[in-house]
This record gives sequence, structure tokens and C-alpha cells, in this order.
Amino acid sequence: MKNLIVRTITGVIFVAAIVTSFMRPEAMVLLFSIVTGMTVWEFCGLVNQREGVCVNRFISTVAAVYFFYAMAYFCSDLYGGSAKSVVFIPYLVTIIYLLVAELYLKQEDPINDWAYTMLAQMYIALPFSLLNVLAFTQTPSGLVAYNPVLPLSVFIFLWVNDTGAYCVGSLLGRHKLFPRISPGKSWEGSVGGAVFVTAAAWAISTLADGVMLSLPAWIGLGLVVVVFGTWGDLVESLLKRTLGIKDSGSILPGHGGMLDRFDSSLLAIPAAVVYLYTLSLF
Repeated sequence: MKNLIVRTITGVIFVAAIVTSFMRPEAMVLLFSIVTGMTVWEFCGLVNQREGVCVNRFISTVAAVYFFYAMAYFCSDLYGGSAKSVVFIPYLVTIIYLLVAELYLKQEDPINDWAYTMLAQMYIALPFSLLNVLAFTQTPSGLVAYNPVLPLSVFIFLWVNDTGAYCVGSLLGRHKLFPRISPGKSWEGSVGGAVFVTAAAWAISTLADGVMLSLPAWIGLGLVVVVFGTWGDLVESLLKRTLGIKDSGSILPGHGGMLDRFDSSLLAIPAAVVYLYTLSLF
């Protein structure tokens, strides 16, 4: 009971912080730059516990946070002036440094270091940075406008999917979805989560009054988030099984670490960007 109360309080604060941050672009950028840094820091700490692995935790974290801010600058006029691709040069220099540094460190297995260093950037920094692509869009007049609806809807779909899958799976779950990786997930729960998300997509479409996306497009976005959010959860479960740990950390009482809390979004965000970009082509 005590753990349930702690988990509930943490969950409420977590959801409130994310929803509130989307009210202002500066708050969104600040919060998710911190989330990016904390998640990469946590990930590097976990992989450095493996034998023969020594990732530069500090520089990898700084690089990830810088990349997030670079994407925010590139996608918006938030920091003044027009966005310039030159803002990515320091990030590229840092990545080159992390690769070249292995020549001089004389590590036991530099390939492992390179692999985990790049994985931190591709698996964590890139997905979080793509939130800026969802949040900052160009108006017909050519101006860049901040709109929190799309990035916030991705998180709403993830939360609704988790809740729906848990409720339906607890009541009706019989057939395991992926027993080798996550014995607790069921096909019935996954379908239930998709049904809940479809209802949420209809609600968002009604509240948005057809702005930005049509009802079918909103439902499509919701289902994309369901599929890739589930895969994101399973990917992190596979990571933890490989590392031999139960939780990625303990920074969020009752919820584990940053990876535990944001695992679904790490695949759902890029998938949402690809889906919306594909829609724009037709």
C-alpha cells in the first residue's frame, strides 16, 4: 500500500510537470533538456558497469544536452534570429572527439565504447530532440509557431495506452505478448490500450476542432504511438535483462529510473515524426 501511494504521488507530479512545461516553449525546452541529460547520464552509468566498457559519461551527457538545444534553436526562433545549421558543428566535433579519443585511451575493447557512446546519442538524445520538430511548426505565412498539441498528444497517448493496457490486461490477459522479454504484457492488454487510445484520439480531435489533423489522422497517430510505444517498452526491458538489472535507477520513487519512465517515448517520438512527415507528403 505504501509503495502504491508513493508511486501514485510520483506519477501525478511527473504528469503535472510535463503538461505544465508544454504551456511555454522555454519551459518545454528546459525540462526536456534536463530529462535528456539525466537519461543519458543514467544510461552511461549502467553500461559502464559492464566489463571492458568505459564510456565518457560527462562528455556524452553534455553532447546530448547540447544536441537538444541545437535542435530547439534549429526548429524555432526561440533564441532569436533565424535558425542556422551551423549550430550543429560543436556537436559533430564532440562526436568526432569521442571516437578519436579511443585511440589514446588504450581501452580493452574500444568497439564496445564506441557502440555504447553512439547508442546513447541515437537511442536517447535523438528521440528527445525530435520533440522540437513536433512542437515548432511553420505557419502558411512562413513564420515559426510553437504549438504544444502534437508533442503533448504523444505523451497523452502513451499514458492512456499504459493505463488501458494495464486495466484490460489485469482483467482479461491470457495470451502473452512477448514472454521472453516482458512476461507481464498480454495481447488482450495491448488491444485494450489501443481501444483506449482511439477514444483519446477522438477526444483530442474534438477539442482541437479539426485543427492540424483530421480525425482519421489523429487515430492513426494514436495507433502509431501504441505500437512503437510498446516496442520502446520492450526494447528497454531487453536492455535491462541484458544488463541484469530490475530498474534502470531509483531517482523516481516507485517508478525506477529515467529510462524506466521514458522508455516508451524513445521510439514513439521518432515514429510520430515519421508518421506526420509522411502525412504531409500526401
